[in-house]
Amino acid sequence: MPDGDERFVRRKQRSAGKRGDKVIPESNPLQRFFKEVVERNYGEVGVRSAEVHDYVANLLTEFCEAETLYKIKNADGRPLCDVGEMLLESDPVYGPAPSFDRERQVRKHIGDYSLFFTGMFPQGLNHYRLRRTRMESLIDFVKAGKESYYIVSKFEHFEYAKVAPLFRRMSHDFEQLVYGLNHVKNELEEMQHPITRKTNEFLM
Repeated sequence: MPDGDERFVRRKQRSAGKRGDKVIPESNPLQRFFKEVVERNYGEVGVRSAEVHDYVANLLTEFCEAETLYKIKNADGRPLCDVGEMLLESDPVYGPAPSFDRERQVRKHIGDYSLFFTGMFPQGLNHYRLRRTRMESLIDFVKAGKESYYIVSKFEHFEYAKVAPLFRRMSHDFEQLVYGLNHVKNELEEMQHPITRKTNEFLM
């Protein structure tokens, strides 16, 4: 790994620790596998940022675990799996978010959650909405994800300063990131990778 990338990884891990984000080591076999698949497919659709590749590979590795996918909980401790409820949870003015840091945490997760589902299981979202009476049925996943990453990017000071440009880029290129993840999904399906079956289970 080039020296610049090593510095980025160390910096990312230090910053993540301060923010409470989980960063999976690049030595993790699953992380390395997803990074190769993401780099190949994102490169084909014109997304060549190593920082974006790392982020999306980390997201896929994390979301192999259902508890990470549903890690946002309300005041009663109930995991939230509805984007509409998450949006309410993120509101620090009229909603229950006790701080702007909480707003950022929830908004980051909304961006990740929306990217994951629109990229990995786009054909299942409408079926999912029709079967469940939820606020989510009124929410545009792409709009929610794009907007959430943009809000995260506006946290530009202190420990958030170095990652703000990444989220600004991910907000701007959200549709392209979804498209690239569709290609990732297709390759994983050809491999019969377990994450594609898990995604289907999450939506059942």
